Amino acid sequence: MLRSWSRTPPLPLPTLRMLSSSSPLSSAAACESKRPSFLRTPSSNPGISLPYLPPPSSKSHTSPQRMTLSTSCFGASSPIPISGKPDLENQEPESDDHQSLVVVSFYKFADFPDHANMRKPLKALCEELRVSGGIILAPEGINGSICGTRVSVEKVLAFIQSDDRLKGLRQVESPVSPEEEAIHHGHSASSPLAAGEDAPFRWDHVRVKLKKEIVTLGMPAVSPIERVGNYVSARDWNALISEPDIVVIDVRNDYETRIGKFKGAVDPCTTSFREFPYWVEDNFELTRNNGKPAPVEANNSGESVEKETQNPERMPRVAMYCTGGIRCEKASSLLLSKGFKEVYHLEGGILKYLEEVPKTESLWQGECFVFDKRVSVDHGLVQGNFKLCYGCKQPVSDADMEAPEFEYGVSCPHCFSQKGREEKERARARQRQFQRWGIIGGPDKGRRPACKPDSGSRKSDQLSRSI
Repeated sequence: MLRSWSRTPPLPLPTLRMLSSSSPLSSAAACESKRPSFLRTPSSNPGISLPYLPPPSSKSHTSPQRMTLSTSCFGASSPIPISGKPDLENQEPESDDHQSLVVVSFYKFADFPDHANMRKPLKALCEELRVSGGIILAPEGINGSICGTRVSVEKVLAFIQSDDRLKGLRQVESPVSPEEEAIHHGHSASSPLAAGEDAPFRWDHVRVKLKKEIVTLGMPAVSPIERVGNYVSARDWNALISEPDIVVIDVRNDYETRIGKFKGAVDPCTTSFREFPYWVEDNFELTRNNGKPAPVEANNSGESVEKETQNPERMPRVAMYCTGGIRCEKASSLLLSKGFKEVYHLEGGILKYLEEVPKTESLWQGECFVFDKRVSVDHGLVQGNFKLCYGCKQPVSDADMEAPEFEYGVSCPHCFSQKGREEKERARARQRQFQRWGIIGGPDKGRRPACKPDSGSRKSDQLSRSI
C-alpha cells in the first residue's frame, strides 16, 4: 500500500522518463502522460535516489555520497537527488494512526463575503496533501466532507480555521476500513485509473465549489448566524424525543428517510431541502404576519374562531434532526422565524448519534444515508449494506438490485419509470466507459493533446481516404 510518496521505492533509471510533474512536458515525456495517474510522481516529490560508489581504490568507509541529476527534462525547477536507498536518516517515522485514512464532515455558518478568495489556496493545499472530497464556500460559511490521512486532513482543517471567522468548525469524523484505504490509494485491479466504487471518494480528486448557500434552502432571510434552535447532545436525545408532547421531525429527503429514521419521527417526504418551508406552511398552518396571531375568522354560524395552531404561544415543541446537523441549523432558524418557541435539534446529527450511542440503547431504526461512496453507515459508523444507483444517486438494497427494473449504472426500481429511452442509453454509454477505463470519459478526459497533430499529414490522410 502506498502511504507516502516520500517512501516510494526507487525506480531504475530507464523508467525515469515515465514520471511527470505539473510543469509542461517535454516532447519525449508527452506520450507517457497517458499512463495511470497513480504511476506518476506529483510535483512535490523530492526526487529519486541512486548511490554514488567511490572508486575501488578508495578506503573510505563513510556512507555513500550523493550526486544530483539535472531535471530540465522533467520540467522541474530543482535538481533531483540520486541515491540507491531511501533517505531514512532525516525522516521521522509516522505512527499508524497518522497514516490511516479518515473521513471528516464539517461546516460553519459565518459572515464570509470574501469566500471566493479561499478557493484556490484551499484546493491547491488539498491536492498537495492528496486529500479528496468536496467543499462548498459561500457568503454564509463553509461546508465540506474530505478524506485523507489523519495528518493531512488536520492540516487542511487548520488552514481553514486560520481564518478567525471559520474557527470552531463543527466536525464529525468517520473511520475508513483497511479495504477502503487500499482502494482509496488506487490499488484496485478492477479500476486501475481511479478509485474503486467502494472508496469514500475519488482518491486523486477534490472539488472546491463557490455557491450562494452552503446548504440550499432558497430563503436568504433565514440566517443561522442570527438565531438557531437549542442544541441537544447525542446522549440526551433519547430522553427528549421520548417526551409525549414533542414532535420529532426528520429534515432530510425521502430517499434518505426511506432507509432509516428515528422511532416515531415525522417524515415530510420532501425531494429537496427547498421544499421544507412549504411543508412547514402546509402542516402547521402558520400565520404570515411575522409570527403574530392571525386575524380571527368567522365560521358559518357567525361565531369567531381561532385555529389552535395559529397561536404562537400554543406552537408544538419540536425536535429535529438531519445527517450531520447543518440542515437543522437552517430549519430551526426557519421555525423560530415563524413563531415557534421551543425548537431543538440533534447536535452533530445522526452521525454523532450513531458514533456515541450504543446500539442496545439506540432509538435509531435502519441505516443512515451519507453523501459519499459508502452510501450508508450503521452504528459505530461502520459501512452499511446499501449500494448506490448511479442512474439516480439513490440508495438501493439487495432486494432492489434483484428487481427487473435494476440495471447497473443505468436504473433502479426508484427511477426506472422516470427515465426515457435516450437517457438510459446515455447512462449505458457512461457505464461502458467506466468499465473499460475506470473513469467516465476515458483516460484522456480533461487533458490537452500532448502534441499538436501535423496539419499536413492530416490533410494527406484525408485525401488518401477519399481516393
